[in-house]
Amino acid sequence: MSLLEFFGNHTYRMVFFGTLTIGLVSGALGSFAYLRKQSLISDVISHSALPGTLLAFLVSVTVLGVDGRNMIGLIIGAVIVGTIAALFANFVTNTTKVHIDTAMAVTLTLFFGAGMLLMRIIANGAYPGKGGIQDYLFGNASVITIADLRTSLTIGVLALVLMLVFWKEFALRTFDPDHASVLGLNGRTVDVLMFTTIVIAIVIGVKSVGLVLMVAFVVTPPAAARQWTTTLSGMVALAAIFGAIGSGVGAYLSISLGKVPTGPLIVLTLFAIFVLSLLFSPRRSIIASMLSRRRARKQLKVQLEASQ
Repeated sequence: MSLLEFFGNHTYRMVFFGTLTIGLVSGALGSFAYLRKQSLISDVISHSALPGTLLAFLVSVTVLGVDGRNMIGLIIGAVIVGTIAALFANFVTNTTKVHIDTAMAVTLTLFFGAGMLLMRIIANGAYPGKGGIQDYLFGNASVITIADLRTSLTIGVLALVLMLVFWKEFALRTFDPDHASVLGLNGRTVDVLMFTTIVIAIVIGVKSVGLVLMVAFVVTPPAAARQWTTTLSGMVALAAIFGAIGSGVGAYLSISLGKVPTGPLIVLTLFAIFVLSLLFSPRRSIIASMLSRRRARKQLKVQLEASQ
């Protein structure tokens, strides 16, 4: 399929720009989760986004009497519950002897179990507009509308603006939390802001990609970017670029190949970028390390021969 034909189709354009937005925002904000060694927090957030969206659906339908699948309402519900889940996992770690990975696993299963219970309740109930609500479990990029794209862009830009406004606080809290406390920064407040932005980056992609695969959008671009740069700003920018390129190329290939699910192919594209980074980045790649060791062996051999 030619690019002209691809971008001439409304549905294809929505899929391309929708997933590109998700990849860009998730890659940039996922860098902070990666650097805090809490990459799996994205898995916690994406799974807790399920009960958040379902609660928002129920409240919209039963209490407010409006369309339960309104994306803004669903995102608000997912952001609130996802932020609670992320903060809960860190609260357990900070106040008990439970390690962060264990706390995240417990939180993930707790919120995901609640989400599956709510999904069964909705499936068995007579709720208007409940058709397609299961797409939030596995995602369906083909259902992205102009309104969905505008919402994702608006909320994604808001999250990026928050990151830029509180850049110094996020950086200090990420690399040296003790020094941040000495300077008078409120760790809990910074954590709330940071995890809220990460939650936003994740939940805007749940409808298109599904909660199962969103972890790859948050983890893989920063992991690839880390191979190429040693600065925070460079890593965030490069992770955003990798996320956008991987998402856009994956979306194009999924449509061009035909009958190939978009989310999984984007994940494979992001993985290919990660592998290329591991192999060919100038400082940290496997090839660079092999060449460095080879040069070191040669220098050592020359020194030993000279000493004899």
